[in-house]
Amino acid sequence: MKLKQFNFVKVNSTNQTAIRILKKSNTDFGIIITETQKKGKGQYGRKWISYKGNIFLTIFYKLEKINFTINKLTKTNCLLVKKVISKYYKKKISFKSPNDLLIEKKKICGILQEKIEKLDQNYLIVGIGLNLIKSPKIKNYPTTNLLELTKHKIDKKMFQNQLKITFEKFLSKYYKSYNVITR
Repeated sequence: MKLKQFNFVKVNSTNQTAIRILKKSNTDFGIIITETQKKGKGQYGRKWISYKGNIFLTIFYKLEKINFTINKLTKTNCLLVKKVISKYYKKKISFKSPNDLLIEKKKICGILQEKIEKLDQNYLIVGIGLNLIKSPKIKNYPTTNLLELTKHKIDKKMFQNQLKITFEKFLSKYYKSYNVITR
């Protein structure tokens, strides 16, 4: 199973871009990757602070063969991202409901999911913001980044590709013989 990849230099929001592409194309499975986003979205309508050099991407996929509740999908998507982070950081990575990953009680990653419908089919939009090299300063909410924790610069493109491959492997369990690029 391969996700169709869309690369951008700048978007308003990777989730908005994914929704637009999903609605205007025949692509049922994809990944949006951008260098920067101007209006990144967080949970409950909050803004996601998007520092250049960090990771901003959205994966979208059809829910036709995945019979999970939204809560189970949220947890699964967090575990998939955690799996990739753990390749670089070997200590404890915790999950804070509904969609944050924390290291040492500091937020390193936020995941924003949106469920949409197109032609009577349900899709999940999974926005992932990960602090790779810089952490935002948020009052009463400590944050961290992988550079600070590991003291090593991590190849951004390689990390993004590992996320893509991890999600492709997960989706392959459900869509073994599905034409993933177009219907």
